[in-house]
Amino acid sequence: MSTLQRTRCRARAHPLAVDATLAAGVLVCMLAGSFVDPHGENGATWLTRTPNALSLTLMVLGAAALVLRRRAPRTVLAATSAFSLVELVVGDPRAPVTMSAVVALFTVASATDRHTAWRVGLLTMTVLTGAAMLAGPLSWYAQENLGIFAWTGMAAAAGDAVRSRRAFVDAIRERAERAERTREEEARRRVAEERLRIARDLHDVVAHHIALVNVQAGVAAHVMDKRPDQAKEALAHVREASRSALNELRATVGLLRQTGDPEAPTEPAPGLGRLDELADTFRNAGLPVEVVRDHGTTLPAAVDLAAYRVIQEALTNVQKHAGPEAKAEVSVVRVGPDVEVTVLDNGPGQSAEHEPEEGGGHGLLGMRERVTALGGRCTAGPRYGGGFRVHATLPVKTRMPAMEGSV
Repeated sequence: MSTLQRTRCRARAHPLAVDATLAAGVLVCMLAGSFVDPHGENGATWLTRTPNALSLTLMVLGAAALVLRRRAPRTVLAATSAFSLVELVVGDPRAPVTMSAVVALFTVASATDRHTAWRVGLLTMTVLTGAAMLAGPLSWYAQENLGIFAWTGMAAAAGDAVRSRRAFVDAIRERAERAERTREEEARRRVAEERLRIARDLHDVVAHHIALVNVQAGVAAHVMDKRPDQAKEALAHVREASRSALNELRATVGLLRQTGDPEAPTEPAPGLGRLDELADTFRNAGLPVEVVRDHGTTLPAAVDLAAYRVIQEALTNVQKHAGPEAKAEVSVVRVGPDVEVTVLDNGPGQSAEHEPEEGGGHGLLGMRERVTALGGRCTAGPRYGGGFRVHATLPVKTRMPAMEGSV
């Protein structure tokens, strides 16, 4: 944090101290101005006049009122304007008490809406300038009277500008926060909808065929000894129903695959035993891939498949987003009760973190869902110095909390 930022934080934390400091500064300026004669023979001259007791009292009261300018801005403006009116009418020589009213007017304009700011500013400008011109000891066209008109007008304009900028910054910040909340809510909604859709599809696909398999298997068991021909026919129905269920399951899961995803055979399920073959497919596509793995680790089928899919998806993202000069490094190591999968790249291109995840269940979201379902953790983000890193920790003994109670 810079010195300016620290100063701003301290000022926000102690507003009364800031106002007291401002009031002291205004008092010093008023006192200094009261010793200056703007009508000297050679222009403005210093220490040629001395303020009287009334002027000193009004300057002290006006500066003291500014300490409360945040808590009661309109009351402070009324008080400082009253002090200024007294000085404008009876002060001779005149002391710059109006400076406290100018600061109070700026505070009111910056803390209210535009209509109120300009209305109060116009009223203050009219009252102070009119009093100085009509009831003051100087001629109505004196430079000091025109200065009061100019300073009050500038104070109202500056306060309104500060208020407008503050409102603009707050609107931008609120819009960004709302967009972030909306993005997170949309991501959660899409994940929930995708899970519900998959559950419904799988239920529709499996329920009928499993019921049919159950009935036909019961028939086969019942007539196996007495009528083997009928049992054979029932078993044929079981085989046909199971084949249909597998085909429809394959079609349902195929709907979730993005266009351009590397094709992988479904029988048998891929695993880390085919990691070198996977790396070769990316090398043939122009992406240099280095693989380091612990060959002595035997993983459960679900963990083996999840590790393979994480590496496959991460390398796909490197090929799509990391640029033509990128290189990838893959490591699979056993660390205690877990196996850790890491995919690194040094690509200067757009990171996979910004990959659009349309359709749900793909990209980084799909990786995290798959790893979390096995009780593991998955993180992805930019690397220090450039590139991207995907790291997944998978327990060798899977708990699979997301699958408990699903049957």
